[in-house]
Amino acid sequence: MTSLRLRQPAVAPAPDRSFWLQDIGAGAATEPLQGSERADVLIVGGGYTGLWTALRIRELAPDTRVIVLEADLCGSGASGRNGGQVHSWFAELDQISAVVGLEEARQLCADTVTAIAELKALHRAGTIDMDLRLDGWLWTASSKAQEGAWDRAVAMTAAAGEHRFKPLTADDIKRRTGSSASYAGVVETNAGTLHPAKLAVGLRKLALARGVIIHERSPVLDIEAGKMCTARTAQGTVQADKVVVAANAWLSALPELRRHLYVVASQVIATAAVPELLDSIGWRDGASICDSQAQVLYYQRTPQGRVVFGRGSGEVALAGNFGAGFNRSPQHGRDNLRELTRVYPQLRGVRVDYDWAGPIDCVPEHVPVFDHLRDHPNIFYGMGFKGTGIAQTPIGGRILASLVLERKDRWSASGLVGIGRRTSLPPEPFRYFGAQLVRSAVRRKNEAEIRDRKADRITNLLAGLKPGSRNR
Repeated sequence: MTSLRLRQPAVAPAPDRSFWLQDIGAGAATEPLQGSERADVLIVGGGYTGLWTALRIRELAPDTRVIVLEADLCGSGASGRNGGQVHSWFAELDQISAVVGLEEARQLCADTVTAIAELKALHRAGTIDMDLRLDGWLWTASSKAQEGAWDRAVAMTAAAGEHRFKPLTADDIKRRTGSSASYAGVVETNAGTLHPAKLAVGLRKLALARGVIIHERSPVLDIEAGKMCTARTAQGTVQADKVVVAANAWLSALPELRRHLYVVASQVIATAAVPELLDSIGWRDGASICDSQAQVLYYQRTPQGRVVFGRGSGEVALAGNFGAGFNRSPQHGRDNLRELTRVYPQLRGVRVDYDWAGPIDCVPEHVPVFDHLRDHPNIFYGMGFKGTGIAQTPIGGRILASLVLERKDRWSASGLVGIGRRTSLPPEPFRYFGAQLVRSAVRRKNEAEIRDRKADRITNLLAGLKPGSRNR
């Protein structure tokens, strides 16, 4: 028998949790696993991917006994730490096309539009109160180097007969955001923001109502692979015919997957609630906003008037191994605060109430991949959402459900299935030290370009080695 040992998460203490998680409070957790249980399908991980997969399986095969084991609380990983931005996959149409071909890429992008409609229906019906506001997603430039970052995606989307994006002028952006830092861009109108933790706990409640068994605070120590798999926690075991490991960045514990997966950190801050100030500068709606830096800025105004302001820090985990430092940075969002006051000088002096960090699972193609482990056809996984998962994980759930249930359909036949065609990363420690060089170059390039200066040739060369880099 093969034993697959999983990495144990460093559970964040309450002050280090995201604003979203602290905002909803601890709530009533489900009971930890005690003793032995039996499942048709075991899902390891209670975030968006795991919960959507559980829901899709129950939709397709209502008699399937599905158990979810979550190490902490549902949504405590990436699902409850992100920036709350909702937009379709059309912005990544070129990257997805490179993996699955243009025809399927168009369909997958359209599927994310359907997923947004599903979120809207759940919200409107009162099934999940997620603070959903579809006021648009603004993809902007705040320096000459960022101008036109969207051109290829816009052109490909229009050629596909989808007119998802509308151009923005400097006046449009200033009127919508209250900031003149960005002066060009496009808007995807059917997009916006939500409260990530409310969505996660809402999915948990929905899954429970539909017969899924969930045990929180039950980290899986290892999985004994075989025709019948056995997952072991500190206080119990689950035997299952099939297993889905929906563990996000923690999948880096498995060497087979670590060859294709790298883990980086993202840092987010949330200010005190200042609704009157935001109203006074004209920032009133719930649009999600990004610029086009390599270490992208992403931000929103919450309904209560806080500013949630995130930045991809680029901090890299050696061998995919990360701990408490990926819960909260020792710098406490210093870079974010500096960028916040650049974008919004009117907010200088506003108190930062929350700062947190989180690991992001990335693959070189920047497009998720789904498959089963090479020697274990009944152990499945999905990874590589790269921090863009709110409208994308519902699609991942469909793919994983079809794989688990052995359905022959468009989901199991998707070009997103199959890791053999994906890029392998260099071995450690070369990968880590190379990533550190590239990260440093990307930071220098960003610092120069945001001031409309040019980085030196070596810096540009090294920054261009970043996986998924696009020439602008």
